[in-house]
Amino acid sequence: MQRKKRSRVTLQQVAEHAGVSRATASLIVRDSPNISEKTRKKVLESMRELGYVYDRVAANLRSQRSSTVGIIITDIANTFFSELLIGVHHALEKEGYTVLLGTTFDSDSKQDRLLSTMLEHRVGGVILCPVSATSKETIDRIKKLDIPIVLAVRELAEANCDYVGVNYRDGAELAVNHLILKGHRRIAFLGGRSESSTWKERFEGYGLALHKAGIEIDTSLVVDSAPTRDGGMEAVQQVLSQPNPPTAAFCFSDLVAFGVMLGLRDVGLTPGQDMAVVGFDNVPEADVVNPPLTSVSSFARQIGSNAANLLHQRILDFEREHQRIILNPELIERDSSFVFRKK
Repeated sequence: MQRKKRSRVTLQQVAEHAGVSRATASLIVRDSPNISEKTRKKVLESMRELGYVYDRVAANLRSQRSSTVGIIITDIANTFFSELLIGVHHALEKEGYTVLLGTTFDSDSKQDRLLSTMLEHRVGGVILCPVSATSKETIDRIKKLDIPIVLAVRELAEANCDYVGVNYRDGAELAVNHLILKGHRRIAFLGGRSESSTWKERFEGYGLALHKAGIEIDTSLVVDSAPTRDGGMEAVQQVLSQPNPPTAAFCFSDLVAFGVMLGLRDVGLTPGQDMAVVGFDNVPEADVVNPPLTSVSSFARQIGSNAANLLHQRILDFEREHQRIILNPELIERDSSFVFRKK
């Protein structure tokens, strides 16, 4: 015998059961703060008793606006992005959004698949931390669908999008100036992908600091690599094999710097004594590694919250002018950088 299909409980039935208007019940399922706690509890109890399930997809179609947004980052293992995500979640949850997360591991093909999946699920907008090889066409594809997008961390030339990042050039100059003032002249720049805008901006700051100090760039001390611990280990091994190795290293990120420290220990050298090491990002671990890492703070949580706020504004007003928010970096000095004295 075929079972009779049970009809779906409507919001109107919930409202009647709770003795409130449908408009009041609607405000409660949308988490409006403008409802008394007593009324909220009464309506929620009616929902439980009747077995009401909020049809979010239908609501999105009616309002032509999705309460789900996507964020795509390059590496979940990098605590810089963990901090950025905290900033995103805190800002968006206050506005009632649900956040979908995707990780690319700096792969262009993974990024394309994640974007396709999120667009298929009709996300209301996307915060994208682009992979190194991201093309303008990728962004154009999203914008043609009228999906709001905000770029974070890495800017794309001619993308014409809202963007939040840090002044990477000034941050790199701060870091290298710090090492020069400590007496270092042979300063390596290690890690990161040279094709990315964030690497190019850091390299510009690195070169500017050296130029102002009358030091020529030695290209043998500039080694790009994956922006990972393994990449840092490989990069420092390459410069240590030279006849005249550097006395200090400015690293693309803290994650690279942690790898550089491991690489130094692998060959019997002590970071902070045999080679000064400076990172970029000032992730929480920078303060607890041995030795504590001198780093340039890039304010990951602030980038996340600013990107989230820009996305919310873009969702509310798709035609508004694009904004570009650039945070000023700050050097945090710790024990990994030391005064250089010739032996």
